[in-house]
Amino acid sequence: MLNVGIEAINFFGGTACLNVRHLAEYRKLDTTRFENLLMKEKSVILPYEDPVTLGVNAAKPIIDSLSEEEKNKIELLITCTESGIDFGKSLSTYVHDYLGLNRHCRLMEIKNACYSGTAGFQMAVNFILSQSSPGAKALVIASDLARFMTVDAGEVLTEDWSFAEPSSGAGAAAILVSEKPYVFQVDIGANGYYGYEVMDTCRPVPDNEAGNSDLSLLSYLDCCEQAYLHYQSKVENADYQKTFDYIAYHTPFGGMVKGVHRTMMRKMVKAKPAEIEKDFKERVTPGMTFCQRVGNVMGATVFLSLLSTIHNGNFEQPKRIGCFSYGSGCCCEFYSGVVTQKGKDIILGYDVDSQLSQRYRLSIEEYNKLLMQSNFIPFGTRNCIMNFDLIPGIMESMKGKNRLYLTEIKEFHREYQWI
Repeated sequence: MLNVGIEAINFFGGTACLNVRHLAEYRKLDTTRFENLLMKEKSVILPYEDPVTLGVNAAKPIIDSLSEEEKNKIELLITCTESGIDFGKSLSTYVHDYLGLNRHCRLMEIKNACYSGTAGFQMAVNFILSQSSPGAKALVIASDLARFMTVDAGEVLTEDWSFAEPSSGAGAAAILVSEKPYVFQVDIGANGYYGYEVMDTCRPVPDNEAGNSDLSLLSYLDCCEQAYLHYQSKVENADYQKTFDYIAYHTPFGGMVKGVHRTMMRKMVKAKPAEIEKDFKERVTPGMTFCQRVGNVMGATVFLSLLSTIHNGNFEQPKRIGCFSYGSGCCCEFYSGVVTQKGKDIILGYDVDSQLSQRYRLSIEEYNKLLMQSNFIPFGTRNCIMNFDLIPGIMESMKGKNRLYLTEIKEFHREYQWI
């Protein structure tokens, strides 16, 4: 049978970040509730960053590592986001242009809340499996900017969103899918999926979010259980505790993951509290490390968790990782694959850990300045020139890194520059 999966994967966590404990103290958030988030830092989007720049900066190291022949084998480019910049024009067109990809390539954009990245990934996997173009590759880019600002709440949308601010992030995952699954070899056909209509979180207007976090948590728990049971029905002798050496969960914040893992271990294997805690530390926390430093990046989050798992896990012997992806609204999927030491070596080569450590650390004053000036360009901006001096020192620290930034919008057309 044909092998398929991730040939290479990289993540770009933006240019700036904020210590969320400092934010929580500044906002005077309840200490106990904040501790339950299990968050450390969040990536903060700058005015001259958008889903295009994040996606291109994530993908460029992968593309640069390919020969011209290998690069030209990319025949499918899928961008996955709920942070789109146009109702018609796909992000993929800009990404395709600035990565210099072959024009004989299908370009598209997928929106499906936080499930979008997995939707694009599974579409890419099946494109390779179809063998409609033998030897072809697919590039999937999940790029998102989490918004914590909310629309006016009605009787249903009454959640206190102050705790969404510390856990909201920005970033992009770039995943090269091919017949050479050096990083993550997909277990073909081992997929459990589940979906139904629920109004847990949404973006009823382009630049703001609304929702009910209690309902979202309940939907997330329900979906994890039902998606895994569907997986179990298709995979003989699947066992939640024994089949997977690690589990990479979609991670809106660490406390949510800890809660769902505790619930699943109780229901699936009748585990006791001490056993659950030990299992959580061994199989789940490796995947939370990067997520705790970035925040929720929607469609990219499950891949950040997967990347973190590989980065921090032990793969001297091949290990199976179970992945759970959830998107509000809702749709979810549980799938799995195998990782070897070669896969870990490839991951270490992209050095995501260092990239996150090199982000500019904003002060609370600088962060507030960004919020007051608006930390993103409003949807539908027609003409605008970016102000790179809004926070002095940021771009100076980034010079020479050859990253893409938004410089201007002319009659709705976005123009970018390598800096």
